[in-house]
Amino acid sequence: MTIYFVVLSSISFGVALAACAADSSAPAKSDTAAAAAKVQVRLLDETGKVGPITAVPRVIKTDAEWRKQLTPEQYQIARAKGTERAFCGALYDQKKPGVYYCVCCDLPLFTSGTKFHSGTGWPSFFAPIAAENVVTNQDSSHGMERSEILCARCDAHLGHVFDDGPKPTGLRYCLNSASLVFKDK
Repeated sequence: MTIYFVVLSSISFGVALAACAADSSAPAKSDTAAAAAKVQVRLLDETGKVGPITAVPRVIKTDAEWRKQLTPEQYQIARAKGTERAFCGALYDQKKPGVYYCVCCDLPLFTSGTKFHSGTGWPSFFAPIAAENVVTNQDSSHGMERSEILCARCDAHLGHVFDDGPKPTGLRYCLNSASLVFKDK
């Protein structure tokens, strides 16, 4: 009797497994991977206004692909987490109205409306275009504790954020020009 019960249980278990495998509502392994490869950001609409939160594919490339796409300086800063020299970046003294995009994946990051002169030698902003578009990471390099700023879509190194900025946020997003592309309004 016990043997019969075990055999029946094994058969029932096998049938249940087959039913789960055939269930079309269960996400396929590739669907799960695709969902994990998306990031929630805000893009600009056709009028240049910040749109709703949108799921977009995460940009992931090999080191060789990044090197092919970027100049050596852009690669050194955006992918290898370097820093350009103060007062030397192409966008440091940019005063035109427009939007600053990620050099690696073209995600809108900052606007000229939040840019301010910090006197530090790097383009500085008091807020990103959307909080979702940047992420921060603890950076303990060079014997300092800082908050590194990364592009939310491709993990490009943008610079660092400090709490010595102007109102209304009190933050200073200190960026490398080589990590950005500026587009006029």
